Amino acid sequence: LSTSLKDLPSVTQFPPTLLPHPPRWDNYAKAWSSGPFLHYAMNNVIQTLGILVLQLFFGCLAGYGFSKTRFRGRDACFLIVIACLVVPPQVRFVPLYMLFSKVGLLNTYASLILPYAVSALGTFLIREAFMQISDDIVDAARVDGAGVLTIIFRIMAPIARPTLVAFSLFSVVYHWNDFFWPLVMTTNEAVRTLPIGVAMLREEGTGARWHIIMAGSMFVVAPVLLVFAVAQRHIIRAFTFTSLK
Repeated sequence: LSTSLKDLPSVTQFPPTLLPHPPRWDNYAKAWSSGPFLHYAMNNVIQTLGILVLQLFFGCLAGYGFSKTRFRGRDACFLIVIACLVVPPQVRFVPLYMLFSKVGLLNTYASLILPYAVSALGTFLIREAFMQISDDIVDAARVDGAGVLTIIFRIMAPIARPTLVAFSLFSVVYHWNDFFWPLVMTTNEAVRTLPIGVAMLREEGTGARWHIIMAGSMFVVAPVLLVFAVAQRHIIRAFTFTSLK
């Protein structure tokens, strides 16, 4: 924040200063006008919300299956989900790139969203939250004629809301700031996201305009801080949810 309000000589001076004097608010205007940042921001919103909706949907379905149904191999399947948590996502980048390239999905929202549609962490957290819900509630809903989707999304999901909100925050922060995967899958501005747009503020031949780059970085950081400020009470409740029945 301090660097984003300085001019370039103040950024590189030694010893450095903490507070800008005077603050250069026009740095934000320069950064915003250096590229189609509104378009980048909309791409970020579409990517992040698309991933979040799919992760919550499939996470709730899997969480219900692993917590409230009985089937052969349930525990083994859940162990596979847990094992996926230790597999770094970078190991699948090359095969996924080859797949999306062959089916013609490069430079599309699908290539940004589909690889993250299912989250092992989300499945684990939602399953643990659903485990705390009494089976009597589920049985009563079944007696009243409620279907599986009604039980999941009208009864269990509202009860587990603190966990869902906490996971949503982690998902939003991770994918809002994601740089490498959108960089690999996009070659034009059609679906380019904010982190890539900020990286492109570096001009070839003239060096890095760090004050402008830091101003652009605030476009990425500010929404995350706002979301965290709104959702922090749900995070605290999520950590205490497992102790409640």
